[in-house]
Amino acid sequence: MTSLSASLVRGAVTSPFKHPGRPGATLPTDRLTLPAAPAAPGPLAAYRRICGFPATESGPGSGSASGPLPLTYPHVLAFPLAMRLMTARGFPLPVVGLVHTWIEIVARRPVQSDESLELTVYAEELTPHRRGTEVTMVTEARVAGALVWESRSGYLSRHATTAAGSTREADGSPALPAVAEWQLPGDLGRRYGAVSGDRNPIHLHPLTARLFGFPRAIAHGMWTVARCLAEADGQPGEIRSVRADFRAPVLLPATVTYAADPAGNAFVLRSESSSGSGTGTGGGRVHLTGAVTRTS
Repeated sequence: MTSLSASLVRGAVTSPFKHPGRPGATLPTDRLTLPAAPAAPGPLAAYRRICGFPATESGPGSGSASGPLPLTYPHVLAFPLAMRLMTARGFPLPVVGLVHTWIEIVARRPVQSDESLELTVYAEELTPHRRGTEVTMVTEARVAGALVWESRSGYLSRHATTAAGSTREADGSPALPAVAEWQLPGDLGRRYGAVSGDRNPIHLHPLTARLFGFPRAIAHGMWTVARCLAEADGQPGEIRSVRADFRAPVLLPATVTYAADPAGNAFVLRSESSSGSGTGTGGGRVHLTGAVTRTS
């Protein structure tokens, strides 16, 4: 946590001196790695609680949680590495105000909570976006040298641009039946930030969020996708991959609806329209769309 705090301070200091969108910007080629270690039981339990994943029993006399890790958790474990890379002097985008826009995760097999994971993070590409510049970050998890889990995710640095750019946002979203309604408190960003270490000011308080153009604090994208996976995962370890696109921020506090197809393979997180009953198939603002694959 000390290194993460240092990265956050470094990011706050260096961000004003970075100019996203400048011609010829390049990404660092560094690959940062954390030595192999199992997930700490306490932080993992806190993560399960705030995201809605079921708790697991502790192994006899071991004090360590058993069962598969939530599909999203290696991303959280590797977040300090990503922050160290994105706040380095050679990284072209200011980390303060970066918005998570999409994520793809693939688990080659279920990863157990007591397995020692070696985590590696690197930056893959810069992409013009209609709202600025997007960077793709890659995270890989290995057990005894074998790749068992990987993710790619996009982070958007918003700035003025005259280019149309490209965007990964979908045109429209599936009309899916509502499954659950969640009341999200105003302090959700602070609570998830304490668990994940992601204390980007856009998530913490209305005052700091306004500095980056948001009227209120917004929920973490990784919390929203993790909460959806917790709802969709009928059996721990059953979901093997997910693609999620963060379509619009969830302003806190909020009431949101989780909707999914009957098989639970496609899902949407939305705010129902004022005339909606919360049990229909649409009519509100879409915050997140996603799709999963499951073990056969």
